[in-house]
Amino acid sequence: MDAPFRCDQSSASGSSWGGFRDIFSSVFNQGGQKNRGPQEGTDLEYQVSVDFWTAIRGGIARLQVMRQEVCPVCKGKPAGGGGACPECQGSGQVTQMGGRMKFKIACPRCGGSGRLGNECSTCDGEGTVTRTETVEVRIKPGTRDGQRIRLAGKGNAGISGGASGDLYLTIKIDTHPVFTRSGDDIQVTIPVTMPEAALGAKIEVPTIDGRAQLKIPPGTQSGQKLRMRGKGVPSATHEGARGDEIVTVEIVVPHLRDERSKEILREFAKLNPEDPRETILTGV
Repeated sequence: MDAPFRCDQSSASGSSWGGFRDIFSSVFNQGGQKNRGPQEGTDLEYQVSVDFWTAIRGGIARLQVMRQEVCPVCKGKPAGGGGACPECQGSGQVTQMGGRMKFKIACPRCGGSGRLGNECSTCDGEGTVTRTETVEVRIKPGTRDGQRIRLAGKGNAGISGGASGDLYLTIKIDTHPVFTRSGDDIQVTIPVTMPEAALGAKIEVPTIDGRAQLKIPPGTQSGQKLRMRGKGVPSATHEGARGDEIVTVEIVVPHLRDERSKEILREFAKLNPEDPRETILTGV
């Protein structure tokens, strides 16, 4: 009768199991060795500050980018200068036995490159060197704050023929002392005199295209918003479209320095006795 199968602690920790463990370790930990095959470069992300007017009208932005470039000495092949590896016959892989099982693993002598040679002294065998480069990026008219721009192939260089990564730029638009931008709209606060607000008027206001006429309707209140259509930012996504300019009216109360002006306002108050607080006080 055949003896029953038994696996005890002593047999599991013996040399046979240890051999299999070493084989599996070699197979699944090849990433720990230097892989000489083609490797893609990694992506880079930078934030670039753009002038307020450049974002509106378009232009060129420049920034300094630190990136990995292909080593100029070894051309990204730091160990490719020697002859074929005698261990793997240039294949980069060797066969390892484990009982009746065969495993293909990276050649331990050449590191999987298939060739022997001294590592490049310029890049220390990495295949790339770090350089600082001035990158120019075209800013389209109407570019918005927070917009992300992709520059293909401007990231870190690959090695052994691998493709370069990409460069991603996040746009940060500078502020303006007069205008505030909201999407494609421009917002501005304009002071208006009491007579202009009460009687109505035509006044000059600043826009991103220069000065323009704005009609103040009679009875305009402080804080009221008036829209100037088509006076905003050109759209970066819809050709020919533009945002609006939103003008917030701020009524300026004059400082009366002469008695005549005070008399006029007192007479005005008698002729217009309405209490603007009446509705609020009635509800309390």
